[in-house]
Amino acid sequence: MASARALAAEFIGSLILFATVVGSGVMAERLAGGNVAVALIGNTAATGAVLYVLITLLGPISGAHFNPAVTLTLGARRLWLPFVAMQLAGGVIGVVAAHAMFDMPLIETSTHIRTGAGQWIGEFVATFGLLFTIVIGSRQRPEAVPALVALWIVAGYWFTSSTSFANPAITLARALTDSFAGIRLIDVPGFIIAQFAGGWIGAQFANWLVPAAHAR
Repeated sequence: MASARALAAEFIGSLILFATVVGSGVMAERLAGGNVAVALIGNTAATGAVLYVLITLLGPISGAHFNPAVTLTLGARRLWLPFVAMQLAGGVIGVVAAHAMFDMPLIETSTHIRTGAGQWIGEFVATFGLLFTIVIGSRQRPEAVPALVALWIVAGYWFTSSTSFANPAITLARALTDSFAGIRLIDVPGFIIAQFAGGWIGAQFANWLVPAAHAR
């Protein structure tokens, strides 16, 4: 059984992370005056910063997953249901909180089209790299994992075609916002399949490259 503190950490961490992704997207879009590149810079910076803070603070409590692909891939399978439930619940409330802060409808239906082979490959690569980073980082430089994960996501926003969702829970939650961060509900399954596939393969490759027995 997962402890109440671990579940609370997953809930509040997901809430804050998802609120940051959506809220910074709204703020960036409003301030950028139609310049999508500038809006993405703002969205990227806020997401990377909050990831570093949350993983540093909550990692010792729950592992700071905030992501079903991480929970299911990294050996927490017996805990997956309560962890994923907290990630989804916190994430949806985070989206609602972001909307409330910006005087938007609390729940929206996204119309942002994000589909096609290129986007799915982008999500595969983004989640492959995330799990690869977590596994090797935790074995080689555990103290650096918060920075490593934050930097990977920052990079992924810019070099992947999908802007690196890399998280099934946040993908589903982002279908509830029609802001800069949104994704159509019909496009969600393709992203989630690519994320789980990329995450599993990324972790397997990392396990082969740096076996746990050889960790520093």
